Amino acid sequence: MDARDRLWLEYKNNGSEEAREKLIEEYAYLAKYAVDRLNLSPSGALSYEDLIGHAIVGLIDAIEKYDPSRSVKFETYALSRIRGEVIDVIRALDWAPRSLRRQEAELRRAYAYLETVLGRSATDQEVADYLNITVSDLEKLLANVSQCALLSLDEIIAAGGDVLPTSEDDDSNDPATMAEKSEQARLLAQAIEELPDRERTVISLYYYDKLTQKEIAAVLGVTESRVCQMHTKAVLRLAAKLTRVPALYAAA
Repeated sequence: MDARDRLWLEYKNNGSEEAREKLIEEYAYLAKYAVDRLNLSPSGALSYEDLIGHAIVGLIDAIEKYDPSRSVKFETYALSRIRGEVIDVIRALDWAPRSLRRQEAELRRAYAYLETVLGRSATDQEVADYLNITVSDLEKLLANVSQCALLSLDEIIAAGGDVLPTSEDDDSNDPATMAEKSEQARLLAQAIEELPDRERTVISLYYYDKLTQKEIAAVLGVTESRVCQMHTKAVLRLAAKLTRVPALYAAA
C-alpha cells in the first residue's frame, strides 16, 4: 500500500481532516491540468487564478465523493468533476458573448448541412462558399468561436473517452446503461475515423493522449492557434455527425 492509498483509507474510514488536506495537496496538480487543457483566455469576469480556484472546488468535491472500492482511477473521476465545475461557472457567468454564440450556431448549421448533403467532410472552401465568406474570413471565424465551441461541445467528444458517470446514483453496471454507452462509443469512434487526417490526429492527441494544444502544436510543427482552429473544426464536424437536429438541415 503506497502513501496515497493510506491517505484514502484514513480519510474514508476515519474521516481524518488531516488526510483530506493532504489528498487535496497531492492532487492539486489536476486542477491546473484541467484548466490548462480547456485552453481558455481569462476574461474580465474570471482570471486564471479564479479558474484554478473553481477547479480546486471541483477537486475537493471529487475527493469527498470518490469511492475507492469501485476500482475507478481517481484521476479519471476527478478530471470529469473538475472540468464540469469550471464549465458550469463559466456558463453561469455567460462567458461567451451573444455574437460568438450566433457565430458558433452559424458554423454548426453549415457543417451539419454540408456534411449531410455531401456525405463527406466539407472542405474549408465549401464551408466558406456556403457562408458567403472567404476562406480567410472562415479561419478568423473559427478562431473567434474556438473557446465557445470547446465549452459547448466538450461533452460530446468526452462521451466516448474516459469520462465516467458523475452521479452517485448511476449504476454503470446496468445492462441498458452499458449498452447505451457502448453504442455512443461506437458512433463516436466512427465519426472520428471520418474526420480529415489532421483533425483526427488533433482529436486523438488531445482527448486520448491527453496532450495540451501547445504540446500538439510542437508535435505537428504548427502554431498553437492553428491547432486550436483544427480542434474547433473537428468538434463542429463531430457535433454535426452525433446530433440530429432537424433545424440544422432546413436551409441550403
